[in-house]
Amino acid sequence: MFDHWVTAGLVPLAVWIVLSGLDDLFIGLVRLLRAGDRFPWPSESALDLLDERPIAVFVPLWNEHAVIGRMLDRNLAAIRYRDYRVFAGVYPNDEPTTRAVEDAAGRHDRVEVAHCPRSGPTSKGDCLNSIYLEMLEYERRNGVRFQVMVIHDAEDVIHPDSLRLINWFSREYDMVQIPVLPLPTSAGEFTHGIYCDEFAEFQSKDIPVRRMLGGFLPSNGVGTGFSRDAMERLAAQRGGPMFAPECLTEDYETGYELHKLGCPQIFVPLRRDGAGPVATREYFPRRWRAAVRQRSRWVAGIALQAWQRHGWRTTWRQRYWFARDRKGLIGNLLTPLAALALVHGLLGWRTSGGTHPVWLAYLYCLTLPITVAQAAMRIGFSARIYGWRFAAAAPLRMLWGNLVNYAATLAAVRQFAQARRLGRSLAWRKTQHVYPAHQPADSGRPRIGEMLVRLRVIESRLVDWADANRPEGSRLGEFLVRAGFVSEDDLYRALSEQAGVPLGPPPAADVDPLATRLLPASAVRRFHVLPYRVDLGQLHLATDELPSEKMTRNLAAFSTLPPRFRLVSPREFDRLADRYLPQHPR
Repeated sequence: MFDHWVTAGLVPLAVWIVLSGLDDLFIGLVRLLRAGDRFPWPSESALDLLDERPIAVFVPLWNEHAVIGRMLDRNLAAIRYRDYRVFAGVYPNDEPTTRAVEDAAGRHDRVEVAHCPRSGPTSKGDCLNSIYLEMLEYERRNGVRFQVMVIHDAEDVIHPDSLRLINWFSREYDMVQIPVLPLPTSAGEFTHGIYCDEFAEFQSKDIPVRRMLGGFLPSNGVGTGFSRDAMERLAAQRGGPMFAPECLTEDYETGYELHKLGCPQIFVPLRRDGAGPVATREYFPRRWRAAVRQRSRWVAGIALQAWQRHGWRTTWRQRYWFARDRKGLIGNLLTPLAALALVHGLLGWRTSGGTHPVWLAYLYCLTLPITVAQAAMRIGFSARIYGWRFAAAAPLRMLWGNLVNYAATLAAVRQFAQARRLGRSLAWRKTQHVYPAHQPADSGRPRIGEMLVRLRVIESRLVDWADANRPEGSRLGEFLVRAGFVSEDDLYRALSEQAGVPLGPPPAADVDPLATRLLPASAVRRFHVLPYRVDLGQLHLATDELPSEKMTRNLAAFSTLPPRFRLVSPREFDRLADRYLPQHPR
């Protein structure tokens, strides 16, 4: 009798798994069949010759004092675009973040502090609306008009060509989406690895196919360029703010609403340049609780809140994409049941001699190749970005991801139901962000030779000659200095811009003599780093070496504070060490 009821419950479960799997395989098949489609990539010369449209970069902030300074330093040095300004939104009750942005504005004339009128955190959409009003005030004071608005977060590593591509495609499209990819971590970091695998697949397969089949393009939340005119039309139609402040996922909402208005959208597909994928890079949550918190917001916003706001009132084509976006509500919650059903099925056939219906066995068998095909696709797309060694563990991370998604969906349903019961809006469950202390190797960082040519201190032919003739194991920049092609000052200026690290000795007023003793003298000499200040929970250090993963790992043995680097030349480092560490040998 028990087996009878179990069988009755397994039938709809198996049907769901098969139908959902076939849906995913359909998307994969379309991607495979359309793999030869050519994308209208502009040439490098065409990007160089195109007039730059004024771009406003919006960065909404809450409790981001630990990362926003490094984010602005790095990106403002790396972006290959001139006509843009960054508007960083801060709240009146977040004094550390306000101070960090004001400090950055003092170093960079492209940064504007956008003060939100209400205490935070409100919502990302509300913060963006406040930034927009600050942009209008800036335009009034300076007699300019921004034509494109680009959204970024405090943890973003922006690709140097991102704004150039948005500028190019914004002539034809009202929404331009640059790919978003997690920064690489070790294969052992299963929680962050889930994001690596999923985003590699989603950005390589799902989003391109969505556009091929005429589906609306949901914004990724960052790396998205919006036409100013289209967004003002959207605000006029709403009769209210430009970004929906009540939405947990205002990016998804904005993408759908723009599509409803008939605004053309485009996703710039993934491709690699000499420094890695052309994409916005960032670290996603690396711990279970943070991942559940972030994903519960995604589920609540995309599946539940969007369903509540829009229902299924759209064309049949868009209903299909609504169904794909919302099916996780069912699929995520069925994951533990599916695992238990598999165990029961295996034990049942083994102990009962196969008393279950034969047709159910065939249905179960159908789920196996579907699951294998899904895992194979994920491995392939992950390997394309992160390499085969990392991708080989994708099937194990899929199991871990199922557990994370199950917990996140439960949390989202509970949060949504409680808000409905109490008649309140959904709360903004913000994720804590981190920013790489050093510049990741494949985050779009230009090569040092390219930087020197861009700064016009050397011709590209000399860089090519030096690269071909330098001794094995020597660094190109050092070889160019020894050969007399560039000065040490020019090299360090290029290194500073390449890594997005401030250049030059810290002002004397910024140096705290007590802070200079936070590291042992032996560590200062060995690692070529000299601490000079502690501020906003960060350890500020001067170094004559480019910050690297190895350097940050070594420093972690002496201090738990996140490092903030400042690049100095070797002679400047020696002067600092002589002053603050008298025993320092020459």
